[in-house]
Amino acid sequence: MRTKRCAGWVLVLLLAVCNVLVKASQGTPRGATTNRPNVLFLFADDQRADTIAALGNSHIKTPNVDKLVTGGFTFRTNYCFGGNSGAVCMPSRAMLMTGKTWFHIDTATLKGAKLFPEVLQENGYVTFGTGKWHNGQPSWLRAFQHGKNIFFGGMADHTKVPVRDLGPDGKLTAVRTGEKFSSELFADVAIEFLHHWDGKKPFFVYVAFTAPHDPRMPPVPFREMYYRARPPLPANFLPQHPFDNGMMQGGRDENLAAWPRTEAVIRDQLAEYYGAITHLDGQIGRILEALKQTGQADNTIIIYAADQGLALGSHGLLGKQSVYEHSMRCPLIFVGPGIPVGKSSSAFSYLLDVFPTLCDVIGIQPPADLEGESLRPLWEGKKDHVRDSVFLPFLQIQRAVRDERWKLICYPKIGYLQLFDLQADPDEKTNLIDRPEYAPHVPRLLALMRQWQAKVGDTLELPTESKPPKFVDLTGRKRVPDQWQPDWIVKKYFDGVPYQR
Repeated sequence: MRTKRCAGWVLVLLLAVCNVLVKASQGTPRGATTNRPNVLFLFADDQRADTIAALGNSHIKTPNVDKLVTGGFTFRTNYCFGGNSGAVCMPSRAMLMTGKTWFHIDTATLKGAKLFPEVLQENGYVTFGTGKWHNGQPSWLRAFQHGKNIFFGGMADHTKVPVRDLGPDGKLTAVRTGEKFSSELFADVAIEFLHHWDGKKPFFVYVAFTAPHDPRMPPVPFREMYYRARPPLPANFLPQHPFDNGMMQGGRDENLAAWPRTEAVIRDQLAEYYGAITHLDGQIGRILEALKQTGQADNTIIIYAADQGLALGSHGLLGKQSVYEHSMRCPLIFVGPGIPVGKSSSAFSYLLDVFPTLCDVIGIQPPADLEGESLRPLWEGKKDHVRDSVFLPFLQIQRAVRDERWKLICYPKIGYLQLFDLQADPDEKTNLIDRPEYAPHVPRLLALMRQWQAKVGDTLELPTESKPPKFVDLTGRKRVPDQWQPDWIVKKYFDGVPYQR
């Protein structure tokens, strides 16, 4: 009798073990949590930091990004670390992916650098990418195991984006033209991935939108809504930038409107820009709803960011090829498990901090050579800052450094300096460089800039005194559109002059 009873217990135990093994072989059930949180990265293109309603812009509608602001932690003083190209998007994305400054990476190819999606893969994540990749195909293939509607390049007509997929053979398919507006094109496949995710591994989904980068051509209803109530001019609007900052005559962005800039043109372009952001916001809402439907919303770290800002009339500029606040500052929001709700910090951060921050939150050992800092201690209240100042180097023509109050900009090619009191003048409208009472700040900030140069390996020689710059009047300068501008923009802003090769 005892022998039969023991045999029965053994049978029960064997059945239990088999049941556990079967469940393990089937992976994590859909809707259950994995050991590590999923990561959803939503990346805008050329979005100014001041274009989110929940952060104080009452002239724009961003209800879905607003929910991220109120549901997570916002870094209000976040920057792109300058760039080594007029196409600032390229080095910005390179720094995001590598956690390093542009001085220490090949920004065009990312060759030799470990990318954070690679590190996630090595630690059990399945990676999916869609949208813009401005750093070469080989680096994308290292970063992602799955992908659809991938755009290799810097910009395109939003209704004619050349895209490719990652085939089942691990190779990229032939280029085809996307059949929807870019933001919808990328959101669709991100949603598709989320709905087909099998739950076996935590996911990293990277959605790199091309909006609101120009052409500023949102779907008609989205620009019409802002034509009816055009956004006001930036507080630091100027008809022309008062001197040549090194990018006035050779940069594509500055050709997108005539000089001098007029109030009517800038307000129209702002309406189109805001329309692109609001349309993008709607696609973000679709992705967030799909995430909710997976049952994984509470187990997913959501990051919302943009690669850099844009001038759009500020200082008489249109592009991002400057080290003013409007062009170098960009959104950065973290939402997810363990992250405070509806909180923010004014501590300095960079996009290149995302890599080490993710490693810290997920519990992964980061590569030893990262130059970014984990931002997690800021939202946990363990630190009130991770750096005391910000350095903004752009090409060999502009350098800036700022602390909590003061900012110094150097233009080495022309020997000109600008000094701003950002506490009294956050829009950088009044240059104090010639005011004797502020003179002591100049050598102090120059010394701080040289410290940064030594730290990152920047050898550019800085001017020590400021020489008055020559005023450059670009009124009447000939302009031609690039090949990506649609006909209605060519007619409206280029007097119908066609693209010329």
